[in-house]
Amino acid sequence: MRNPAIRAVLWDFGGVMTESPFLSFRRFEGQRGLPKDFLRGINARNHDHNAWARFERSELSPQQFDEAFATETRAAGHEVRGLDVIDLLYGEIRPQMVTALKLCKGRFINACVTNNVSAGPGRGIERDSGRARESKAILELFDIVIESSKVGVRKPEVRFFELTCAQLGITAPQAVYLDDLGTNLKPARAMGMHTIRVETPEIAIAELENVLGIRLT
Repeated sequence: MRNPAIRAVLWDFGGVMTESPFLSFRRFEGQRGLPKDFLRGINARNHDHNAWARFERSELSPQQFDEAFATETRAAGHEVRGLDVIDLLYGEIRPQMVTALKLCKGRFINACVTNNVSAGPGRGIERDSGRARESKAILELFDIVIESSKVGVRKPEVRFFELTCAQLGITAPQAVYLDDLGTNLKPARAMGMHTIRVETPEIAIAELENVLGIRLT
């Protein structure tokens, strides 16, 4: 039976609708001879104010981010240009998650809540026109897309989730939120949201079915 307490499903994009970008990070690290999880470690340092965080809030231009990230990685022992890492963010689409989203349409408000960046022409997803078309088609399935680069706040900042609830006209307990990062889920859960950490589509969808009270396969 459908859960009447839930009005909205909030979906992260990278790592939920697509494979985790950390897989691309690891391939890149292997190709460059970098230590394992070097890029994740850089992004975890001073995580509210590092180059990555500032770029996701559009506080830096693409060129400024490229330089700032290079400075941070150089200080850690291995220089990596920021825009080279941005090109790694867009993984393979997970068709099971897309199907689940489609089955939620018309039953719940569906919002894409994503930390993203504006990397400029020819960078990021624009490097692959086919992947860009696929992603655009998925984004069009959502009732609303809330992007850190446009609203000026990012997950896991509480303000991001407060803004999301206000835009959707809901309270936090009326939402279930899917993300692949526990750090993003923690503040949402503290606000009262139902949270699901996405590691594999099959397990995440089963958990979502349990919360919503509907079949998603």
